[in-house]
Amino acid sequence: MEQSTFKVDKYYIEKVDVDKKSIYCHHNIMGELLVPKHKHKKAQMLYAEGDVVFVTTETKSYFLPARHFIWIPAGLEHSIEPKSEHVMMRNLYFPVEDGEDEFYKKEGIYPVNNLLLQMMLFTNRWNGHLEEGTPNFTIAKAIKAILPQICPTNLPLELPQPKDKRLGKILRHVENNLGETILFSNVAHEFGYSERSLARLFQKDLKMSFIQYYTIRRILKAIELLLERKLSVKEIALEVGYNSVPTFSNTFFKILSQRPSDYFNREEILEQTK
Repeated sequence: MEQSTFKVDKYYIEKVDVDKKSIYCHHNIMGELLVPKHKHKKAQMLYAEGDVVFVTTETKSYFLPARHFIWIPAGLEHSIEPKSEHVMMRNLYFPVEDGEDEFYKKEGIYPVNNLLLQMMLFTNRWNGHLEEGTPNFTIAKAIKAILPQICPTNLPLELPQPKDKRLGKILRHVENNLGETILFSNVAHEFGYSERSLARLFQKDLKMSFIQYYTIRRILKAIELLLERKLSVKEIALEVGYNSVPTFSNTFFKILSQRPSDYFNREEILEQTK
């Protein structure tokens, strides 16, 4: 494990930022390797194929599903952990330019549409620094340029990290009981709060309500189960506490703009490269 960590540190510190003007490209099956906290001077576009990737910053925990990408602004400290050894992660690192669109200054998760997918196919065999003036550099820069136009809204696939230890215990309780219907009133009573005081704690610490947190957490779990392809949509709905499949489907659609059945039946297009 120490050897793997060394390789990761060396990769980020010595390769990504060594050429300030290049676009750096790195594709790899990451296995079970944890990429520890780090940051780089270039912005990162991380695309996942095959399973879920967890990206954690100081304040948020991002949930990156397959066929989506996360934009990580330059200088933002983060760690990366793929859920399984089958995850293919494709990375493009872009130097910061003067007068950039606001899009590039904020982290966010976005679906990959067909246009972007085809452009990503072009990067399959790339690795290392793409020098300015080369065809590959031009294609990579075009990928970056179209993002603000084709990614108008980022998906709410992140959850804030609690600062209050008491709240951390409550969130672990939610995590461990996603298959049950969790009522806010019962949670408040079990942990010794009035509903009003617990509601204030959620808003103050997490900047969201209990129901917002609970809903997103259930959908994130549902995505994990959909990607495993072991359960039907109906079974997954029950696993995350929905007794009604239409209610589950409608909630899923509000967050991801697609039905769980569509997500379940999607095709993996990008081939994994060794």
